This record gives sequence, C-alpha cells and structure tokens, in this order.
Amino acid sequence: MSYKLRREVADGKVVNVSLGVTEVDAYLKFLRYRCRLNTWISYGYDLQIFLNFIEKPLIAVTPADILAFIESQQGASNRQGRTDGLSMQGPGLSNRTIKRRLAAVAGFYEYLRVFHDFPLQNNPVPRGLTKRSIFWSNRYSNAAVTPLIRAPETLPRPLNPEEIGPFVDSLRNHRDKAMVLLMLLAGLRKSEVLKLILKDIDFGQRTLTVREGKGGYQRVVAISATGLQELISYLNKERPAGCSDRVFLVMKGQHKGQPLTVAALDTIIEYHRVKANTLGVQCHRLRHTCFTRLRQGGMSLEALQAQAGHRSIATTGVYLHLCPKELQQEYLRISDTLFSPAAADRRPGDD
Repeated sequence: MSYKLRREVADGKVVNVSLGVTEVDAYLKFLRYRCRLNTWISYGYDLQIFLNFIEKPLIAVTPADILAFIESQQGASNRQGRTDGLSMQGPGLSNRTIKRRLAAVAGFYEYLRVFHDFPLQNNPVPRGLTKRSIFWSNRYSNAAVTPLIRAPETLPRPLNPEEIGPFVDSLRNHRDKAMVLLMLLAGLRKSEVLKLILKDIDFGQRTLTVREGKGGYQRVVAISATGLQELISYLNKERPAGCSDRVFLVMKGQHKGQPLTVAALDTIIEYHRVKANTLGVQCHRLRHTCFTRLRQGGMSLEALQAQAGHRSIATTGVYLHLCPKELQQEYLRISDTLFSPAAADRRPGDD
C-alpha cells in the first residue's frame, strides 16, 4: 500500500493534513497548533515517506528498521514523496533534513506511548548509538551516546548591497516594499509580517507589536524611519478597504481585501529576485542581513535577542560569527597590545 499526504485548503490556507492512518492522523491533528505551519506540513511528508519505507505494522518497527530508514534517506532525493516543488536539493538528503525526519518519527511514537493505549514499551527511534566504552561495561544508559545524525551548524551569508539594491528597486508597489523592509530593516519573519494587524503599529513610538512570534512569544520591535514611511505610504495609498484588520491584504482580483498568504508572499519574492537577477534573496536571508548589520553597528547581543525574538541568547550568538572583519580588527587591536615585544618584556609587578 502506498501512502500519500492529503492537504485540505480553505481560504488559501492549509487547515488539515492526513495520511489515512488513524494513529498518524491523530498525531498530525495533535501537532496542528503546537508547531509552525511549515513544520507541521513537513512532518506530514516525513511520516508519509517513513510509512512507505517500512511496509510493516507500526508496532513491529524496531531500531534496526530506523537505522535502515536513515541509510535509505542518505541516498534519497529531496523531491522524494513531494509534489509541491518546495525542496529541490539533489541526490542525498542533508543531515539536517534527515534529523527532522527522525524527529517526526520519534515524536509520533512518543505520542503513541503517552496518549494512546499502544502496546509499546520503548520508542524504536534510538537516542543515539551507544559508545564503545558502554558496550564494554555492559551499561546501556542514556548518558553517553553518539548522535545518529550529525548536522553541523551552517552560518547564513548576509546579503550585500549589490543584491539588496536591485531587488528593492524592482518592487512595484508600496505594499511589497513595506513587507521587504520589515524583514530587512526590522528583522521580522515572513509569518510575523503577514500576521500583523493594524493596532500593532505604534506610529508615535515607531514600534511594532509582534503578537504571534515563533514559539508563541510576543515582543515589541523598533522600526526604522524608512520602513515606517513605506508602511504609511501603503496604508494611505494602496491598502483596500475591507473587513480584515490584517495589515497586508490582496490589492486586486477576486480575493481583493483578503489577508495576503505565505504562498503569495513567496511568489512575490520569487518573481522579483528573478527579475532583478538577485537569486540569493530569500525572506530569511533578509532577516539575517538585518541582524548582521545591527551587530556590525554595535548593537549588544541582549538588544539583538529582543529585536529578533530569540528565546535563548545562544541563538543570537551566531551573529558574533557573522562579522569576520570586525572580529579580525578587534583581535588585532587587542593582540597588538598583549603580544607586542614591549608587553612580553614586562614582568608581573612592574605596574
């Protein structure tokens, strides 16, 4: 039997995903409001691929099956099982993608253990491979394990002026420029841009209230004069009158006055990056560029964390590594003082 993810769409939004397997569909329903939309849909595809691979009852899956699944994914195409064209990577999935698929499967089995009367004592997805020393000591604890998949952290490259300038210049209206500048100058995620409502804008304080940030966290962010002016121009000149309180709306056609969707924003970005020949432009790279430039300008990590909406400052710490020139300059400034011949000749107590 072959499984295929079914997506139910209403008003341009995915409202339900299912695979026709009772336990899996219950898990996907459980996840609906517990993770981001894209993650939820991706987990559905991940479970589709897993079910089509194992070809055995869910209760019969063993750790050996999981390891075989990992091996199969390391030689698979990222188009595997997908029909929406979202993933175009070549042969061999990245470790990051495989880790997400394992997380989807592990979460599914943990859900069965906790919330369903499922005869399953242990999760078949191993936490990791037991280290050699543990084998010799016959102690199979969870303390010392090697991860099944290692996914090294990759540092995003900020956009340069030669990419940003032509791309922004190609945008045809105030609405599109305002959305791009909110990502580029205020560091908003694309989902946060689209979920803004009119009362979130404080024109006097020049701030935006992000009510539905990642993880459900709310924050207040500053917005530059340039970004605010473009937003005001859109509101005064282009925004159609309608019953929706969302800031960014469809401006023409049969859906005029309805909230703009993620798919529509992605289409706008894709069209203009091709038009301007700036293929490196992506929504999340606009956001990364914002925080890289703010850090280069001297913003503290604590302030950057608040603007970005990062739950942990360790996440914000990546921007310490995105400014190699500044890091080199700071190192040379200090090292010239500490490691100069004059400093080497000084003895403790000379001061």
